[in-house]
Order: sequence, then structure tokens, then C-alpha cells
Amino acid sequence: MKYLLPSILLLLLSVPGYSQNSAYDAELAEELGADQYGMKSYVFVMLVSGNNEVTDEAERNKLFAGHQENIRRLAEDGKLIVAGPFFENADDYRGLFILDVPTVEEASELMKSDPAIAADVLAVKLYQWYGSAALPVYLDTHTKISEIDP
Repeated sequence: MKYLLPSILLLLLSVPGYSQNSAYDAELAEELGADQYGMKSYVFVMLVSGNNEVTDEAERNKLFAGHQENIRRLAEDGKLIVAGPFFENADDYRGLFILDVPTVEEASELMKSDPAIAADVLAVKLYQWYGSAALPVYLDTHTKISEIDP
């Protein structure tokens, strides 16, 4: 019994504790909405083929031009932080978005502004997602490495 207390103290002292990250920027963390882990909630959007297959090429081009314009607008508004198409695949996934909005309901409202989604050429599946709060700042870097204006 006389060795029990020293053993417990030794064990407690040998367990690594949590320490403050020396590179931590509290102002940036607050600006980006980060929690203590540097994370926050987003909405992950999976784009899939909708039920409407538009065969008229001019109409299809108009819908997808509107889709691209909507992507640009959402990015400029700070709501869309990741977007990209999938290559052909067996699951019929067309692309993905990560939206910097707190709820699936808000994301659903934003998706209604997309002409290809409104026309049911594309459909969406929405999921609450937890990821790095630094995601919104990656777009600044992307504009510096893309030769073509996104």
C-alpha cells in the first residue's frame, strides 16, 4: 500500500497532457469559426444525376452555364468553399460541393438557385459534415495557382 501513492503519481506524471499549440492564432480561429480542434460544421453536397434528361443541346448548355455561374456566385459570397466534378463512375456521382453553412436546410435553399438542380438535371444529397475550419482560405491559394480564372 505504501508504494501505491508514489506509483499513481509517477503514472500521472508520465501521461502526456494537452498543451497549447505554439502556432495557435486565436484571432484567425475566431474569424474562421473554429472550435478548440480547429474544426467546424459544414454541409457536404453530393451531386448526382437527376430524373430529367435534357436532350436539347442548347437548353442543356444554358442549364450548365447557369450551373457554373451559380458556383461562381456562391464562391464569391463565401458559401461554397469546395466544388468539383467526378470522373465517370458506376455510382452516377456527378460532383461535390462543401458549403460553409451551418445547416442542411440552409444548404437546401442555396441549391434551389442552381438552374441544373432546379430543372432536375442534377439532384443533391446533403450531409452535415465536420472538417477543418481552414477550408475557406484554401480558395485564396487556388486563385494563385490556377492559370484560368475560376
